[in-house]
Amino acid sequence: MKTVAFVPIKLNNQRTPGKNTKKFDDGSALITVFLRTLVKVKEFDEIYVFCSNQEIKDYLIEGVEYLERPKYLDTQEATPQQIMGEFIKRVDADIYAVCHCTSPFVTAEHFSECVNAVISAKNDSSFTAEKIQRLLWSSDNKPFNFDPTNIPRTQDLKPIYNEVSAAYVFKKEVFEKYKRRIGINPHITEVSGVECVDIDYPEDFEIANAIYMSIVKWR
Repeated sequence: MKTVAFVPIKLNNQRTPGKNTKKFDDGSALITVFLRTLVKVKEFDEIYVFCSNQEIKDYLIEGVEYLERPKYLDTQEATPQQIMGEFIKRVDADIYAVCHCTSPFVTAEHFSECVNAVISAKNDSSFTAEKIQRLLWSSDNKPFNFDPTNIPRTQDLKPIYNEVSAAYVFKKEVFEKYKRRIGINPHITEVSGVECVDIDYPEDFEIANAIYMSIVKWR
C-alpha cells in the first residue's frame, strides 16, 4: 500500500508570523527539524511539503518533495478539508498522513505506530494525542469529569485525549466517504511529555526552543 505524508504550510500565519520557518538557536528552522523526523519514518513512501510559496524550498531536506498549492488555500476561509482534498487530487495514494510541524517533537517511532495501525487494516485512521487524567472543570464552573464530594485519584479517572497535530493518518476511502481525516474506527497513538508541545503563539516557540536546545537536539 502506498503511503504518502504531506506537511501543509503557509508562510503568512496570523498568530505567529513566520513561525513555520522560525529558527531555533542553533540555526535550524522549525519545518526543517520536523522534516528530519519524518524522513526517518520507513513507512512513508513519499513526503511532500504542500505550500504556495516556493521560498519554502530553502528549508527542505533530502527525501522531501515540494508541491505548490493554490494561493486561495492560504486564506483564513480555507478549510482543512479543502487543503486535504486538493492534495489528494494531485497525489494518489492508499494511505495519507497529514503532518503539522507545529508539533515538532513527536518521535519517528510514534509516527510509525500511527501509520501501522492503518496499514494493518485494524483501523481506518489514526492520530497522535495526549492522554489526560486530570481534574477538569467546564466553562460554567462545574466539574467536568469528577464528583467534588468524592474526589478520585487522578489515575482512576477515565482518560480523555487531546489531539496533538503531528499526525493524522487515514485511508483514501475515509476521506472520500466522510470528507474528514479521522474515520469511524481510529487508533489513538499516545504521545507524552515534550511530544505534546504545540506552537501557536510566540511564547510557545520560546518554550519549544528551550526544549529543543536542551533535550531534542541531542537525541
